[in-house]
Amino acid sequence: MSFFSKLVRHKSVEQLQAEVGSRGDFRRVLGLWQLTAIGIGGIIGVGIFVLAGQQAATNAGPAVALSFIIAGLGSACAALCYAEFAGLIPVTGSAYTYGYAVLGEFVAWIIGWDLLLEYALVVAVVAIGWSGYVQVLLNSADVHLPEWAQQSMSAQTMQYYLQQVFGTHGATAIAAPSDGHRFNVIAAGVSVAVAVLLTVRTEWGARFNTAVVTIKVIGVLLVVLVGVFYINTANWHPFIPARIVDAATGLGHFGWQGVLTGASVVFFAVFGYDTLTTAAEEAKHPQRDLPRAVLLSLAIAMVLYIAVSLVLTGITPYSHLGGDASVSDAFESIGLHWLSIIIAAAAVIGVTSVLFAFMLGAARIWFALARDGLLPGWFAKVSPRFGTPARPTIILGLFTALIAGLLPIGEVAELVNIGTLSAFIIICGSIMLLRVRRPELQRNFRTPAVWFTAPLGILFSAVLIYGLPWITYERFIIWMAIGCVIYFVYGIRHSKLAQSSGG
Repeated sequence: MSFFSKLVRHKSVEQLQAEVGSRGDFRRVLGLWQLTAIGIGGIIGVGIFVLAGQQAATNAGPAVALSFIIAGLGSACAALCYAEFAGLIPVTGSAYTYGYAVLGEFVAWIIGWDLLLEYALVVAVVAIGWSGYVQVLLNSADVHLPEWAQQSMSAQTMQYYLQQVFGTHGATAIAAPSDGHRFNVIAAGVSVAVAVLLTVRTEWGARFNTAVVTIKVIGVLLVVLVGVFYINTANWHPFIPARIVDAATGLGHFGWQGVLTGASVVFFAVFGYDTLTTAAEEAKHPQRDLPRAVLLSLAIAMVLYIAVSLVLTGITPYSHLGGDASVSDAFESIGLHWLSIIIAAAAVIGVTSVLFAFMLGAARIWFALARDGLLPGWFAKVSPRFGTPARPTIILGLFTALIAGLLPIGEVAELVNIGTLSAFIIICGSIMLLRVRRPELQRNFRTPAVWFTAPLGILFSAVLIYGLPWITYERFIIWMAIGCVIYFVYGIRHSKLAQSSGG
């Protein structure tokens, strides 16, 4: 077999479909609503509790609802393509497995390696944000953690310690840190706790997640149902504020351009449904339920996002919504302190479902890579007691705990988005390629208007990747380079397809 042939070798769709019924690695315990709850849990988080208000205040005004609609349309294009693949190839691994079936082994490895990092970093970022909410509630109860345990080290503090270890080597010496922050204990603790929950039993974790998502949705509905009685329609005028440019910085805000800028920011609050497809082999009826769960989770999340955006900008002037707890702040401003506290509590409870969804996704992708031989098979051993991929889950829990505990949120967040957007581009492209190559395949769900929908999904994702800061590209390239070394040193020779083909 030639070198190029090794890179593009792939499993046929028929092979993957046949393996669905024969594999017994996982117990099939997840129904439609549990899968949908995983999707909603992955989508609704800081976007609804923070981003809606912040983007109204800085970019879109009351038209932040339009920003969510635009972002939702772009995300829906990818969701429709995911839904077709999920019904066609209901196998653990999500975009990695879909890429393996259509584009070949090397591209599939790149997707899997990419998403493994992205999902793990989402867990770390959300854990850091969750810690902040928890500490607000603790402080309101006059409970205070020691200063060293409240937050991770700042970037400057970390650079100081690195200089102490490795020396300055001509660089300017950094002053000793003035704050006492060293390790975010709560962020690290919740990362490990979610990993343990996912290790014990998938259905226990799924039931917990469904309960948490239910609480989160009730909290959001409470915002809408109570807030609607306090709406002052004057706050919606003008719905799209006139464009202004800051003379000092040259940065523009509001106008239609501001609406589009807001859409590019909140786009990252309208994906997460892809995490549920990584649990395909734990679904009771995967070919029927996975496509439904993908579309249901995105549809429910979008309705809630738009409703909350309209309520927030209706009950208080949009310029007052720039805080980190914008939903709570809005109700505090109209004298509903009791509801403000309930919202903060719902945010603390609800955001844990995001941790659950992305930790589950990362562990399943790691498992799938190992089961296919691209990583050591030791990671593909299912716990005989719990029936879960315990080894990668626990390792991910410890890894994300260290990242969340040690690193500032800004340093972690920079890497989160590029990988998911890259996967969206590949999924949308693959669905078109498979329509050309294999038009005869029986599809339980067909992406509507695929030759319009899929290219639009690619366009949205490409534009958003283009707008990312350069440092994101640098770190992404480094991670991909490490992945290429692992693949060409280990994966290309140990792949299960290499063993079956003799090459």
